[in-house]
Amino acid sequence: MTTVTIKRLGHLGDGIADGPIYVAGALPGEVVSGTLDGEHLRDAKIDTPSDIRVKPPCSHAKSCGGCQLQHASDAFVAEWKRDVVRQALAAQGIAIDLDLPITSPPQSRRRAAFSVRRTKKGALAGFHMKGSDTIISVPNCQLVHPDLTAALPMVEALGTLGASRKGELSVLVTRTDTGLDVSVTGGKEMDIALHQALADLAREYDLARITWDGEIALQRRAPVLKLGPADLTLPPGAFLQATREGETVLIDAVKQALTEAKRVVDLFAGCGTFALPLAQDSTVHAVEGEREMVQALDHAWRNATGLKRITHEARDLFRNPLLPEELARFDGVVIDPPRAGAAAQVAEVAQSKIPLIAHVSCNPATFARDTATLIRAGYDLEWVKVVDQFRWSTHVELAALMRRGN
Repeated sequence: MTTVTIKRLGHLGDGIADGPIYVAGALPGEVVSGTLDGEHLRDAKIDTPSDIRVKPPCSHAKSCGGCQLQHASDAFVAEWKRDVVRQALAAQGIAIDLDLPITSPPQSRRRAAFSVRRTKKGALAGFHMKGSDTIISVPNCQLVHPDLTAALPMVEALGTLGASRKGELSVLVTRTDTGLDVSVTGGKEMDIALHQALADLAREYDLARITWDGEIALQRRAPVLKLGPADLTLPPGAFLQATREGETVLIDAVKQALTEAKRVVDLFAGCGTFALPLAQDSTVHAVEGEREMVQALDHAWRNATGLKRITHEARDLFRNPLLPEELARFDGVVIDPPRAGAAAQVAEVAQSKIPLIAHVSCNPATFARDTATLIRAGYDLEWVKVVDQFRWSTHVELAALMRRGN
């Protein structure tokens, strides 16, 4: 038996003692004993709990792998996420005052990827257990919107219809303004009988659309989301901000950053999360690698009223970033890359004279790296907002304003 004292929380949510020794589910200040297995303490028992430890609000917290930090107080998690950002910036030599994160409320996630397997009596749908392929049902989930929790019987029905005996379906369920949008991967090959069964299921559960392994199997209504004054029909499986509340905070931050900009280029634009609201006050050129998202953005803009012009192009910004001469006609840029960041595109922005940058990120480390590149090129980091869309997880998002110095 090994006994350790937890010194800090790691970026994956494990407690870390000297060594380092990693202890899942432990918190700073706790004394923990267990069996040492390399760098990990197994079968850990909390001998002295921390005063930041709380009873998890969800009854599935001990078994479900969907949340990592329900056992820690909200105040501690907020401070910890702010410190994650502060440390990432400090590693690049950047210091700036940070407010506490703006956190999405419980039961606000509007999208969930459920797993489902067939059983002898039907099917079982839910999330995987921690570190396991075993699926557990989550009827009382405190993370996702109640409409998604209520959809679990529908997900199980999909498993009964379309999963193989040994295979597992992944069912992505999105809550839209016009109903649930369902995207299934890993299912049986589509045939007439399955198509008819899916049509019956869609009517029974009043689904907007079902996509089967990338192909739209049926659409009863377009799955629509409101973005600014525009109605966006979401492409199957397209990127979407996790919560409406988090999306609103990020949009407001981007609009605040670019208040003075009248000609904006939106890089990694997706379906127009920022381009459509920005077009209320500015002309926008949206650049995105996925053609389906660009087409959805264009359709939403053309059918909206009161928006300035949005132009667009489908372009791989990792391999073919916009060059300084292409950026010269804009006075504001939005950069919202995937977790890997946007090193190639940021290098080109750094050589441009574009005055304002709204920098959005879901990875503090790559955000800090790319921000440091821009600072070295003469930009000032004026403010950073920390956004906690993924409540009870280790993920954190950021929005920042950078302004080119004189």
